[in-house]
Amino acid sequence: MKFIQEFFEGCRVSGIYLCKHKQAAVTKNGKPYENVILQDKTGTIDAKIWDPNSLGIDEFDSLDYIEIMGDVTNFAGALQLNIKRARKAREGEYDPTDYLPVSKCDIDEMYGELMAIIKTIQNPYLSRLLELFFVEDEAFIKRFRFNSAAKTVHHGFVGGLLEHTLNVTKLCDFYTKAYPALNRDLLLTAAIFHDIGKTKEISAFPMNDYTDDGQLLGHIMIGAEMLHDAIREIPDFPAKVESELKHCILAHHGELEYGSPKKPALMEAAALNMADNTDAKMETFTELFDNAKDPNEWLGYNRLFESNIRKTSM
Repeated sequence: MKFIQEFFEGCRVSGIYLCKHKQAAVTKNGKPYENVILQDKTGTIDAKIWDPNSLGIDEFDSLDYIEIMGDVTNFAGALQLNIKRARKAREGEYDPTDYLPVSKCDIDEMYGELMAIIKTIQNPYLSRLLELFFVEDEAFIKRFRFNSAAKTVHHGFVGGLLEHTLNVTKLCDFYTKAYPALNRDLLLTAAIFHDIGKTKEISAFPMNDYTDDGQLLGHIMIGAEMLHDAIREIPDFPAKVESELKHCILAHHGELEYGSPKKPALMEAAALNMADNTDAKMETFTELFDNAKDPNEWLGYNRLFESNIRKTSM
């Protein structure tokens, strides 16, 4: 099997890939064709079936694993696959781990590291709140460990939500050592919880797309609601601590135009915003360099950084 990252213009491809998306369409001349997006663990590629009624094209749907044969072309500066043959693959003919992008870090080790940090939280109410999610709720734990942190941009892979959360939490822990005025229990708890709404905002792999709640509410609002509901299960949870924790969640994107209902009003909320932004941008750089043919060359204008970027020469 040739991975999508290895495709080049002019090569012929034959193998099994995940059909992430399939949609019927019509050309300007009224001829039917199909738009397909194929995926493996190295990425995705836009594909076309120009003759969907051909004898070599069998029935298949989105999220099916399909065996294809086709040719890689270049359209508008991007690689595109013209599919000549396609059939739905049978179970046992493929290994799902070849088709889903997965964190380079060990998921069990990352979760163990996060649990070790959770055990250091001294505030009994915050400690109990963390236990409700990360120790006792098996369904949540499974989603949290498996989900991505984003559909695109950064940490869009299995274990991405866990990896991003751990990185942000470790940055916040560093901040508390550099700036003693920070409340460590509040900041680290907020860091661990800041993106839990993504377990409901983004569907699990292989779909990894926005849910209805994700489109209508977004992970910030969903996360605040999840905390509100869980806190109701903890007797005498201090109202002020609840408000401060939820404020950190609501303000962690920093600016109203970036989706935060509130701008940071607490030192801990500002620290969380900076840690979240740092990890997101550093991971974005990392992924851009990993996917570039030559990261030492200029990679072109990037909307997130509003600049043309490349890797340093040393």
